[in-house]
Amino acid sequence: MDFQLIVDSLPFLLKGAVLTIQVTVIALVAGIVLGTLLALARLSPIKPLSWLATAYIELIRGTPLLVQIFLIYFGLPQVTGINLDPFPAGVLAFSLNSAAYVAEIMRSGIQGVPRGQTEASLSLGFSPRDTMRYIVLPQAFRRVLPPLVNESLNLLKNTSLLSSIALVELTRAGQIVAARSYKPFEMYLGIALVYLAMTMVLSFLSSRVEKRWGAGERR
Repeated sequence: MDFQLIVDSLPFLLKGAVLTIQVTVIALVAGIVLGTLLALARLSPIKPLSWLATAYIELIRGTPLLVQIFLIYFGLPQVTGINLDPFPAGVLAFSLNSAAYVAEIMRSGIQGVPRGQTEASLSLGFSPRDTMRYIVLPQAFRRVLPPLVNESLNLLKNTSLLSSIALVELTRAGQIVAARSYKPFEMYLGIALVYLAMTMVLSFLSSRVEKRWGAGERR
């Protein structure tokens, strides 16, 4: 066991970890925005819009993320002639994938808000749009914070799939060092430890946010 290799390779691994975090954050933000819109579309009384949103969600949730990455990175240039670098291709794939899962999370959150609050808001003169914006969505976001945290953790760990399109994120960085040193066990152990550290930090921060929001609700 050459633990010194892990120590010596740590700066390179951390550079890959920074890229991992960047992909995760961008994809999560985009996924929340797109997922919220998809949830509203799925709950819409306009049937074609609801059907389209449902079809998209089922398509994304029913196919492997790795296949979606390949479709965007390898397939998109064939169809459109647009060549994407690994980073934007990875961000796009993860954003579209996350949006489908966030849509279902947000849909459950919206439906979990008591209907009486919506009716009371409408009776006070709020428009349906303002009711959704100021009454329903804020409460829905509080309700779905734990599953959104789980989604962010899944995104973080699934970024390892981007090593398959040569994006030098954390896993790919470790693969490069392992190929040069011929010591894969130490390097993959190092990769696992860095992932563990990132997920623990994310879990800690999310628990703080949950407690703060919970305290705000009690006040």
